Amino acid sequence: MQYKLSIPSALKANIQLPASKSISNRVLIMNALASGEYIPQNLSDCDDTNVMLKALSGNNEVVDIMAAGTAMRFLTAYFSITPGCRIITGTERMKNRPIAILVDALRKLGAQIEYVEKEGFPPLKITGKELDSNELALQGNVSSQYISALLLIAPMLKNGLNLFLEGEVISRPYINLTIKLMKDFGADLSWTSENSLHIKPRPYQSIPFVVESDWSAASYWYQLVALSNDAEIELLGLFKNSYQGDSQGTKIFERLGVDTEFTDRGVILRKSKIKVNRIEEDLVEMPDLAQTFVVTCALLNIPFHFTGLQTLKIKETDRITALITELGKLGFQIRQENDSVLIWDGEKMVGEEKPIIHTYEDHRMAMAFAPAAIHFPNLRIAEPQVVTKSYPDFWKDLQKAGVLVKEL
Repeated sequence: MQYKLSIPSALKANIQLPASKSISNRVLIMNALASGEYIPQNLSDCDDTNVMLKALSGNNEVVDIMAAGTAMRFLTAYFSITPGCRIITGTERMKNRPIAILVDALRKLGAQIEYVEKEGFPPLKITGKELDSNELALQGNVSSQYISALLLIAPMLKNGLNLFLEGEVISRPYINLTIKLMKDFGADLSWTSENSLHIKPRPYQSIPFVVESDWSAASYWYQLVALSNDAEIELLGLFKNSYQGDSQGTKIFERLGVDTEFTDRGVILRKSKIKVNRIEEDLVEMPDLAQTFVVTCALLNIPFHFTGLQTLKIKETDRITALITELGKLGFQIRQENDSVLIWDGEKMVGEEKPIIHTYEDHRMAMAFAPAAIHFPNLRIAEPQVVTKSYPDFWKDLQKAGVLVKEL
């Protein structure tokens, strides 16, 4: 299946964004460990959260989390400390996403985990047990989801956890998001130094909790406004003082011609003047916005130098290679350095007349390239249903804004 989009020159809409997947999945783990009296409200209605709900509510010996990376990491830790023996598996892509760093860390704490097929990769056979060890060192430049997975179970460990992150700590906002939510649920933890965390053995408490809207989902609406000639979009359910690190993306979008007005309902986005001729930015603290910014800058003809992208190669797809390949179809010659940097100095080539954007089973590829139809009306998005991973109503919401979505 493919979608072809016709985007009007002027955009105006009120959009209720989906709830934050990042917050939903963390809250579900903590609520389960607290034997939750309350049911978290406004949970994300996306694939990643739905597989998490199914895994936590069922007693299946085989747990299939499909393509949900967050669920794989968080549930690996969760099953390590909860009674029972389970095999956790996923799609073929998931079976090729490395997980040895997390498994090794859990084994050091005493967890019983075996590889079912290929060493270092899912599926995993996990036998839950009490973990006694409370000292652990981990490289700080690994995926923050590994670190968050360990933090989420730490209050339930017999002796708590002292976690030392060696070297540079990347994606710190995602770690701090986990910490803030843990404190909301009664955990006692703190940074004892810039690279050290101490978590006391204090079980979670179930509390009433309402999940806020997703700032990552908001980024695609910012992108539409940045690329349009005239736009005013209201996004509901966003907070100025958000726990989500991706909320900081507003500062970059301001330079790309999008003004943000915070209201008691959310935010209003308006088209403004572009304030830069070139963007140089370290995205280590908001890697999920990398595709959005790379595509936006290219289409605005703003050269860029984006660093801090080292986690992109182990996401739903190799996002660095995917961006270079798909932007090449539009005539942009993007290059990479050290598997962590994307650069464009304005080089162009002949693009395809009717480019088909492949999404590689990656929801963010579909959503980041959809606004490109403003400048490339013949563009098609292949396998558009991948957006269900985080934003199931993305295409419906575009239609609310006047975008014609045609299935081919």
